Parts: sequence; C-alpha cells; structure tokens
Amino acid sequence: MTQNVAVLGTGKIGEALLSGMIRGGWAPSDLLVTARRPERAEELRSRYGVTPVTNAEAAKTADTLILTVKPQDMGALLDELAPHVPADRLIISGAAGITTAFVEERLTTGTPVVRVMTNTPALVDEAMSVISAGSHATAAHVAHAEEIFGAVGKTLRVPESQQDACTALSGSGPAYFFYLVEAMTDAGILLGLPRDKALDLIVQSAIGAATMLRDSGEHPVRLRENVTSPAGTTISAIRELEKHGVRAALIAALEAARDRSRELASGNN
Repeated sequence: MTQNVAVLGTGKIGEALLSGMIRGGWAPSDLLVTARRPERAEELRSRYGVTPVTNAEAAKTADTLILTVKPQDMGALLDELAPHVPADRLIISGAAGITTAFVEERLTTGTPVVRVMTNTPALVDEAMSVISAGSHATAAHVAHAEEIFGAVGKTLRVPESQQDACTALSGSGPAYFFYLVEAMTDAGILLGLPRDKALDLIVQSAIGAATMLRDSGEHPVRLRENVTSPAGTTISAIRELEKHGVRAALIAALEAARDRSRELASGNN
C-alpha cells in the first residue's frame, strides 16, 4: 500500500491527525483533505501544504480514506462516495457508533473497512485510538491504520463488539477528566485559593498521577492507598466521595455513554 491518504471532513480531530502524520514523516503532497467550507479547505492548504479536493476526487485518487465526519453525517457521505470508491480502497471510519457493517453495506462489496475511535488528546499527540477490523480488512489494513493513528498517540486493537465500551471509556474519557478538574477548581476557590493557583495545583497533580499510573506498573488501588494515611486528610475526602455515590455515578455515566454509542449505531440520532 502506498501512503496516499485523504482525510474527509477535516475538523479538529481530522486536522490533529493530519498535522501528526506530517510530523510523523508523511509528505504533504501525499495528503488530501476535504472540508464543507472552501475557506476551511484553503486554510488547511496554507497551514500544511496539503491538497484540498472534493469527496469524489478523494475517493478516486487516495489509497486510504479517513472519514472523520459526525455520526449523523456518515450516511450522506457514504452515499456521495459510493459511486467513486473502488473495492481496493481502505476506508477508515472515525465516527462514534458507526459500525464497519454500516459502511460496508453502502460501498462496493469487498471494500476493506477499519473502525477507529480516537479522542481529543490527538491535538497534543497523546490520543488513545482503538482499532477494529471489518469483515474484509486484512492484517495489513489494520497495521496501516495503526501507523496513521500512531502518529498522534497510542493505539489498541479490540474486537468491534468492544468499540461502544471503548467509546464510553476513552472516546468520551477526556471530558470526564475536564469535568473533574472543573469541579476541583471550584472547590479550591471555595477553600480560599485564587482560580489560577487552584488550576495549576490540580493540573500538575493530574499529570503526575497519570504518569505514575502509566509508568509505575502499580494497580491504581495500590497507588491510592499510598496516599491514604490512617485518619488523614485523604481518607476523609474519600469517605465523602463514597458517601455521595461518586463511584456508582461514574459507572452509570459510562453505561449511558455506551448506550448512546449503540443508539448512534442503530441510526437513532
């Protein structure tokens, strides 16, 4: 396979992927982009040196098409692409809840499709991208998807049956952490700290904790216990979290996200 890649519907995630690929060694001349607005397409050309094209032109000329549109727009995009996509094109779908079968049914029989759920830390090359093969995708197709998304972070192969759970955990995951930081910042203000100092304290604590989780090899329970002294401040805080059902609320929230991903897959927008 060559590395002639088109990113269709180049929004924030699409642009993050595009810039990451260029930093990873892709030549801008091998990268095509599509966008709804002509001014957006020209912005991408000016910023990265890539070539704006129409969706039909991308389908005819690129070896790999990465579909980064919203789930509710995927059907219309596939209808537009279908007359122009040869069966040897690799299609990478990045829309939440959209199954490989949904894509395959709308394209030429035998078209290889790979499903990828990435997340917004792609903007800082720290994405978690979860990859699943469709019924016609080979190991080489999956490896090619890993190479592309590896430019903006870590990749993980999973069976497609686990994609909705991964969407709930990592696709939506950054929002949960931002929500937690927002709440902790408000608490810091309530405790008498200026907002900027409270935010600095929390962000650095989050970075340190994440690094320990990644690099120490310790279970999160053990790491939490290491901070939790008998009759100390941390256990007092954790008691309140448990009293208010924070653990149960998180589990329920992720179940809701998973269920919504399934709804999107069924076309219930």
